[in-house]
Amino acid sequence: MPQFFFVYHGGKQPETEDEGKKVMADWMAWFEGMGDAVKMEGAPAGLSKTVHAGGVDDNGGANPISGVSMIEAADMDAALAHAANCPMVRDGSGSVEVAQVMDM
Repeated sequence: MPQFFFVYHGGKQPETEDEGKKVMADWMAWFEGMGDAVKMEGAPAGLSKTVHAGGVDDNGGANPISGVSMIEAADMDAALAHAANCPMVRDGSGSVEVAQVMDM
């Protein structure tokens, strides 16, 4: 079955400990809802650096990532349906870029 990267963009830091617990519970419920499809829950990402022929940029690139995961799904449409339920998509604070992992 094909695997897909979920690359998260945006989101926001919780302002209180209680809000942080709720956000974490929402993410864990989303992962649990996908069941065995989740191959790597992933983790939040810190500010990235972009390496290119001219050097290194410290700005995180044009669309900085905020985290990554990997799932397994029957096809792109099924993967997109899972991504549509991501907590930060539902609350409007971010987006999920979905890309199929290509066999080599």
